[in-house]
Amino acid sequence: MALMELHDVDMEFESGKGKGTIGAVVNANMVIEAGEIVAVIGESGSGKTTLGKVMVGVHKPTRGKILFEGKDVESLKGNEFKQYRLGVQMVHQDSYAALNPNKTIYHSLSVPLFHHKLVKGHKEAVGVLEDNLREVGLTPPEHFLEKYPHQLSGGQRQRILLARALSMKPKLIVADEPVSMVDVSLRISLLDLMTRMNERHGISFVYITHDLGTARYIASHGRIVVMYLGRQIETGQIQRTIENPKHPYTQALISAVPEADPDRRSDFAHTLPLKSLDMPSLLSLPQGCKFNPRCPYADGVCETEEPKLLPYVDESGGACGEVSCHHAKEIAKGLKTGG
Repeated sequence: MALMELHDVDMEFESGKGKGTIGAVVNANMVIEAGEIVAVIGESGSGKTTLGKVMVGVHKPTRGKILFEGKDVESLKGNEFKQYRLGVQMVHQDSYAALNPNKTIYHSLSVPLFHHKLVKGHKEAVGVLEDNLREVGLTPPEHFLEKYPHQLSGGQRQRILLARALSMKPKLIVADEPVSMVDVSLRISLLDLMTRMNERHGISFVYITHDLGTARYIASHGRIVVMYLGRQIETGQIQRTIENPKHPYTQALISAVPEADPDRRSDFAHTLPLKSLDMPSLLSLPQGCKFNPRCPYADGVCETEEPKLLPYVDESGGACGEVSCHHAKEIAKGLKTGG
């Protein structure tokens, strides 16, 4: 049984301009297994964060179904709902905004422990928090509990957020751009920390990012989901997908990543000549494939018919993830050229 499943999930918001609704997430389908790391990647405005908030229950999907350990989240009540809310935690991008600047670290981390009755008193709370701070590499832990957020570095605050999530004994952590606001020198240590949490406690991670390099690092043996304008356009094993991307948008993302070692450069590591660098507005989406205004391979079919996310089968008959592109096989064989 999968840890979490998303079935045909839509998340719409009112546009606020009298133009109806905006589809922030459209027809999302995903399966997350216990102990798995899934990287969700895409440009700003692709729906990554909204998808993560739907998973943790911040947003109730407009349509579709979310299952947690085989049970429909919408039907959960009482203790079962509590287990879901504790079992799925989110770590936000802005560590300073996620912590109350007027409260000590002890207060910010102990409130959920007392609220969910996970500890019985101050002494037990301190013991739990000190263990979790050691787990995330903040030692000595007593040095941090009485500090305020502004007294800590960005990397330390991000570790505090991981410790807070860990204190709920989660089964899944949705990490939304957790290293984007941290110094480059500290990013690898935070990614290694999340990997250790995954290995030591069997915690699944959904790692949301626009950075293909960090996605490749943390989910080296996991899967990738590429999103564009709220839609999943390619999925697959991350190494295989990066080495042989099927969707032109994925190829463009890979071509934008600098690679100093020529032996590690993929066949798509050249500059893919997009027709436009600008992402269309969610208020005025193009007809057909949403990527067609930027795609060098787009033709009349792409402009009128939106492709579905379907399994991609290579010439040997083996499944290689999923892709949403009318011409994926032609492009892969070099039969389709840019117009």
